[in-house]
Amino acid sequence: MRRIFEKSAFVVALILVFTAVISCEEDFTDIKSKVVTNTKFDTNALTVEEITIENSPITSVTSDNLSLDPGQYLLGVHASDAYEKIEASIVSQLVLATGLQVVDDENIYASDTTVVTTIDTVFVKLPYQVTLNDDGTAYELDSIIGDQTKAFNLNVYQTSTYLSVLNPEEPSKFNSYQSNDVFEKTGSLLSATANFKFLPSLTDSIVVKRWLSTGELATKDTVTYLNSTSTLPLPFAAVPLNEAEIKRIFLDEYESSHFDSQTAFNDYFRGLILEATGDEGSLISFNFNGTVRPSLEIYYTNTVITGGVVIDAIHKNDSFLLLGVRASTYKMEDKTYPADNIVVQGAAGSEAVIDLFGVDADGNGIADKIEELRARKLLINDASLTLYINQNVDTTAVPYRLFLYKSDEDVNPVFSHVKDVYSEGITTFGGVLERNSNGDKEKYTFRITDYVSDLLSGETGYSPKLRLKVINSTDLQTVTDTIFKNYNWNPKAVTLFNHSTINGEKKAEFKISYSEKK
Repeated sequence: MRRIFEKSAFVVALILVFTAVISCEEDFTDIKSKVVTNTKFDTNALTVEEITIENSPITSVTSDNLSLDPGQYLLGVHASDAYEKIEASIVSQLVLATGLQVVDDENIYASDTTVVTTIDTVFVKLPYQVTLNDDGTAYELDSIIGDQTKAFNLNVYQTSTYLSVLNPEEPSKFNSYQSNDVFEKTGSLLSATANFKFLPSLTDSIVVKRWLSTGELATKDTVTYLNSTSTLPLPFAAVPLNEAEIKRIFLDEYESSHFDSQTAFNDYFRGLILEATGDEGSLISFNFNGTVRPSLEIYYTNTVITGGVVIDAIHKNDSFLLLGVRASTYKMEDKTYPADNIVVQGAAGSEAVIDLFGVDADGNGIADKIEELRARKLLINDASLTLYINQNVDTTAVPYRLFLYKSDEDVNPVFSHVKDVYSEGITTFGGVLERNSNGDKEKYTFRITDYVSDLLSGETGYSPKLRLKVINSTDLQTVTDTIFKNYNWNPKAVTLFNHSTINGEKKAEFKISYSEKK
């Protein structure tokens, strides 16, 4: 006899019933949908009409790298008439390189020799995420949404906010930064120009002109970066910085106590703010954990002069990686959406709240629909939730995956996984974008069989609201327990039809397939 899936103590009871009649009945059949067929039982399906789904705007999400590093950080502007505009910025500490000296100890000169240091160029380097084209001869930009032909404004500042790993109020606990936190600015603008016009491009090199202190051009260096998978130079953005300010803050202080240790440096230079503003442009996801990492690059020349004559020119480059504590900030505008539509937008946009079984009219803590279905002693073979996309609304940046999780709003709140995520696996759980036969972006489907089976068998009575959000597969990490860590750096958005009958066949559908004793 083939294996029967056991969902609860109730299911075990049904198996005993099956065994009693096995002498005169055919063997059970177990297929992928877990439907058990037997002439003593009817297999049927029902649609739960009590389901409701509502918009749930959010004000902030955890956006740091302290307990879970997303690796990906958003920078730029994305504006859409259909969704909330987002201005995404980045705050990051810098890691202190070792042995920093403007003039190296081994270069000892006579008393009549002077060394004049000249900044050649200084910039923030931001390597793009790219993919190779089909023939492997060139890169294409990846992980960008919005209008890449229009620039957003980018300004670089120094922050006076101390970025701490530990919670200042409870030092025994890790700190946490939210996407709407304010990071104070200090000092002068570090960008070479205010409101630098940032346009993503496939630029894969930068020419550094090396200048002598006399104002003469000494040489030119072509700077490129390579990743570990290709010999092609990697495209990157170079945001020019104010040379005088960087010389004052960095080079002129190399020999001071500010650069004695990482701790001293973090207190002296507390971090960079890369601030994006504007009403148009694109939103770019930068990988801070790649082979080539974002950094502050300082190129300078030491001109050695003896008796008024230039005898040497020493070219140097110091690099400060954007490492340590990092956080994203998302400035988003509020929007009001049609009552029969649900908008799910990543970053700090909006989620949806789903009530699968409706009201608890008798106030006993259990939805009336659950009690009704429990009384029928159903064997749950399959349960699915399908959400259809409103294709009349902007679908240019629809998320590849949505995610369902449990949220008990009365307990802190506590976020936890729907059982099927860890009992059946994320692939079976679903939530991936599905297209119709015409190639249109049509729907998302979740398989929640184990979760529903436990509820209707009475194995669990814990049935908080479900929440629906945009997610990236990397945000899930490895599911090792029931706790769900609610991160979100994916800014994509989709409009779904809710439960209203006005949406016809496209309304949200909660369907249960079951076996019931005749």
